Order: sequence, then structure tokens, then C-alpha cells
Amino acid sequence: MKVYRAAVIGCLLLAMTSCTATASPPTRAGTAYTCCDAADVDREYQPGQTLTVQWIVVPGEPGVGGPVELHARLTGPYAAVSGLKSPSGKDAAGGATFTAETVRPAGQPGEQPVSVIQIPATAAPGLYNLVTSVTEQSGSHSGASVIRMVAKT
Repeated sequence: MKVYRAAVIGCLLLAMTSCTATASPPTRAGTAYTCCDAADVDREYQPGQTLTVQWIVVPGEPGVGGPVELHARLTGPYAAVSGLKSPSGKDAAGGATFTAETVRPAGQPGEQPVSVIQIPATAAPGLYNLVTSVTEQSGSHSGASVIRMVAKT
């Protein structure tokens, strides 16, 4: 009887441990990236300048997670934020788009990926929509910020 009781208690403990282990939050595989340093977007730009997107790195398990691509593009100018954020996005005067080259970070410790958008000297003043996106094996996510372009002084 004691052996049977010990076996039952052992099985119950094993079952409870299994349930506890599966109820714990999952760990994120791989390094995550998000946009961006506030200094990149909370300022005015002039035509001819360079906009840099300094990606924020959220460390995960190194070597896991697959390839990642970081994208950034600037579209505008818009006269008002309402036009910039409208679903159609057709309020852009001139409809210019400036795109950074795709960045493919390796996910190594200490890596600080940067996307670079060269704003042409002919860019018109106004509001621009900075769209950043991260593409990875599990899908993609994006975000947007408003960039103010002022006339060159």
C-alpha cells in the first residue's frame, strides 16, 4: 500500500510540475528591433540633410529567430497631420518618397543598426510620414512618425 501511495503521489507531483512549466510565459526567440531614438524624429530637418533611424535593439536569445530586415521610408510633403495620417494618403503635394537601403542586422551583442535616408536638396518643406518596419520569419510590424521639413536657411 505504501508503494502504491508513493507512486500516486509521485505521479501527481509530476503532473503538477508539468502544468506549472507550461503555464510560464514564453521566452522571446531572437533579438527584436523597434524604431527609434527620439532624437531621430523630434527635430526639424532641412532639404539636403540626412535622416538617420537609430534602431532600438531588444536583446533576446542570440543565434535564434532567423533573418531580420529593417526598412525606413519618408513620404510627403503633407500640409497637415490629418492628411498624412489619412488612409488614402493622397494629400501629399508632389508625392515624394525617399527610402533607406534595407538593413539586415546579424543580431550580435552590441550591434546598433542604423537606416539612412538622404533627403534631396530639392525636397519641399512640409510634413513627412516616416514609416519604419521590421520583417522577420514570424511576420512584420511597422510604425510611423511625423517629420517636419523646413525651408533651407
